[in-house]
Amino acid sequence: MPRFLHLDRVAIPALLALVATSVGQAQQVGHSPWGADDEIGRLNDMTDASRAAILGRITGGTSYDLAVEYFIGMPSWQAAGDPHYRLWMTHTPRGTAIDDPLGVGDGVNAHVSYSGSAVSLYTHTGTHIDALSHFGIDGRIWNGFTADEHLGDRGWQRADAGALPAIIARGLLVDLPALFNIDRLEPGYRVTATDIAAALDDTGLAVRTGDVVLIRTGWMQDFEDAETYMNNAPGLGMDAARYLADAGAMVVGADNLSFEAFPSEIEGNYVPVHTFLLAQSGIPILEVVNLEGLAHDGVYEFAFIAASLRLRGADAAPMRPIALPVE
Repeated sequence: MPRFLHLDRVAIPALLALVATSVGQAQQVGHSPWGADDEIGRLNDMTDASRAAILGRITGGTSYDLAVEYFIGMPSWQAAGDPHYRLWMTHTPRGTAIDDPLGVGDGVNAHVSYSGSAVSLYTHTGTHIDALSHFGIDGRIWNGFTADEHLGDRGWQRADAGALPAIIARGLLVDLPALFNIDRLEPGYRVTATDIAAALDDTGLAVRTGDVVLIRTGWMQDFEDAETYMNNAPGLGMDAARYLADAGAMVVGADNLSFEAFPSEIEGNYVPVHTFLLAQSGIPILEVVNLEGLAHDGVYEFAFIAASLRLRGADAAPMRPIALPVE
């Protein structure tokens, strides 16, 4: 069992969830120490002071784009039948000249080349953040909000992606391939708390309350090959999730598609890491984060700056994170 360093508003939800799963009791959603109306969980640990502190340490120079490019045929979650990413042209220069949709005439259409496009995607496609409504337990999500009361035909009315604030925080890279001196983790490898602690120790860093902690498995190197990238990827186990929650992580993420490893370690719950972090601990999850640039340059601590699309009612949203090295 992980050792809890403090029993404040950060550790208590994780401790209660750990006790429930450890002794075989039914898992229950967490209730927020920030009040009955809280929809963002640990993101409340981000304050004016914490933002100013990390922004004041930026050194300038290289910036790292942690988002992937969206393209037809890209990896996406398909096990439950969700739609692939699609892009189609709604206007092309030749088509516009033929259809004249704006009624401007042949001469203008020949002079002004008009292109337009549209996209559709599952909200958990590409680099994205899971809102706290993504997974729940027994019909409830974080802070006790229920599907019966708060989920309508237009999506979640609580803890949705539209409620997520922009994130400015201290970021940490946990580079597990570097720890093991390998190119990437093995298929299906289950990341442990010991792995994360050792990788952090190697870089002289430690998780603090309000941090964004990003786990590198190395599988982003295969992102252009959807079949390889999606097939039995490594991911976090339960003790690793508990370790991060206890240490005070505000947001956690990884470079893989599903964040956690499969098969599940807990009978009766096929995604226990997700339910523990989102529904029990109030910790949003980032997935499909491109950490290769940070790893290549050995940047393990940085200012993490990101905002997701404000998709009202959605349980996730695409995100464009940026990492800036700090002194």
